[in-house]
This record gives sequence, C-alpha cells and structure tokens, in this order.
Amino acid sequence: MIDTAGTVLRSAEDRDAERIAALFTDEGYPVGPSAVVVRLARFAGKDSSVVVAERSGDVIGFVALHALPRFEHDDSVVRILALVVDAGARERGVGRLLMVEAERFAGERGAAFVEVTAGHHRPDARHLYESLGYDASATAYLRKRL
Repeated sequence: MIDTAGTVLRSAEDRDAERIAALFTDEGYPVGPSAVVVRLARFAGKDSSVVVAERSGDVIGFVALHALPRFEHDDSVVRILALVVDAGARERGVGRLLMVEAERFAGERGAAFVEVTAGHHRPDARHLYESLGYDASATAYLRKRL
C-alpha cells in the first residue's frame, strides 16, 4: 500500500468491482461488476496486477498491468492494459501516481520497458504518457478482430 498526498494505492479487491465497473463504463467500455470480479481473478498471478487509487475511501482510479516475456530477447515487457481515472479527479496527479506504480511493478520484474496504448481520441491520456517520457513514435500496433 502506498499513500501519497491523501491518495492510497492498493491491490484491487472484489469489493472494488462495482466502482471499477463504473469507471470503465464511463470511459466507454461497458462492463458489470460480476465481470470485473472474474477479471480480477485472472489478474491474481505474480505477472499481473490491478491497483486502485483510493482517496477518502473512494476508488478514483485503477491500472491493470501484465508482464510478458519477450521471445526476441531474454527479458520482459510490462503492458498497461487499462488505466482509468475518475473524470472529477483528473489533473490532480492520480494518473501519474498510477504510472509510477506501473513502472515500479515493471522494475521489480526486470522489464525492459513499459508499453501503453492511447487512442487518438484520448489526447489527455496521450499527453500524460508523453509528459512521462513515453515515445509515441514507437507505435507499430496492428490488430485484427476475430
């Protein structure tokens, strides 16, 4: 547990599922609390983590992380799979604090780097990542829906 300026970071628990679901749904990714509980269980291993930011007992953000071994090198990469901060708590350092936690998690695992995806429709998120030194020109992300 980390406490910085009234914001506490801690591992997400099932009791946080309703709030995580609401935050994710507000960002355009509709999900119910029962699905969040299932996802939290999937992220319970040593190579995954879901961390919530809490202020005055209220969950105001979260980050979901997963470490992946790379085949082309003898190291790993930590992928930020989700990072959401409540709209009313933005511009107050919560996102930065969650990113510091992601980098701490990666450092503990000896990861070569941390990667995060931010769509062009989320300029504030892109600005945050770039202000923290993330290289937007490194993107070569392609996908195909199955």
